[in-house]
Amino acid sequence: MPTVLEQTLIVMPAFNEEAAVGDVVREVLAALPGVACLVVSDGSKDATVERAQNAGARVLELPFNLGVGGAMRAGFRYARRQGFHNVVQIDSDGQHNPTSVPRLLAELADHDVVIGARFAGEGDYEVRGPRRWAMKFLSLSLSRIAHTPLTDTTSGYRGAGPRAVELFADNYPAEYLGDTVESLVIAARHGLTIKQVPVSMRPRAGGVASHNPAKAALYLARAGMALVIALIRPINAPAGQVVPA
Repeated sequence: MPTVLEQTLIVMPAFNEEAAVGDVVREVLAALPGVACLVVSDGSKDATVERAQNAGARVLELPFNLGVGGAMRAGFRYARRQGFHNVVQIDSDGQHNPTSVPRLLAELADHDVVIGARFAGEGDYEVRGPRRWAMKFLSLSLSRIAHTPLTDTTSGYRGAGPRAVELFADNYPAEYLGDTVESLVIAARHGLTIKQVPVSMRPRAGGVASHNPAKAALYLARAGMALVIALIRPINAPAGQVVPA
């Protein structure tokens, strides 16, 4: 009988992460015996693919940059095709500590989507200014939609169980913030259950942050727009699934 880790695929979206991806893959494989690690190179132009392969990861190469959402959809489709029950997203820059993965997997026994939350009582991660306002607004809104308290709806450290893997393989959004905000709306509107667990985040081990602090004010407006789009977009149900009324 396969273990939970053997039924789990770690998916790491990576765009020009040659500085860190190899070390992150090695850490994941050492910390989680039996797990499979898939690096989705999102149109990388550097040595991301070679570093990931040399570290022991499986690799998917996308021909051009699709963003985190597009890379994750490719990862979910790979997981479904290869028969994995669970998918856990881990950043390829070293911010996510893989020792928290068993905690996410334990909650997936009873829930469909589990978020590793930075603002749930563990660690000292801080965000200030408009970006923090946006996160609070999103958390309050999505807590109501998901019918559960959520404090970190933009966290990319999250796990998906079998029903979520099936849903996201065909419906994972690729737009800005879609991989975090809209994916939770999609999950909730399809009747999937969502839970968060506290995790600690670490500084980036390399590469360049995807959000420029100089554009923090713009983040607030775009976050609100992402939520509106998520709520008005029609629901597409996977084959054989009935969408809840």
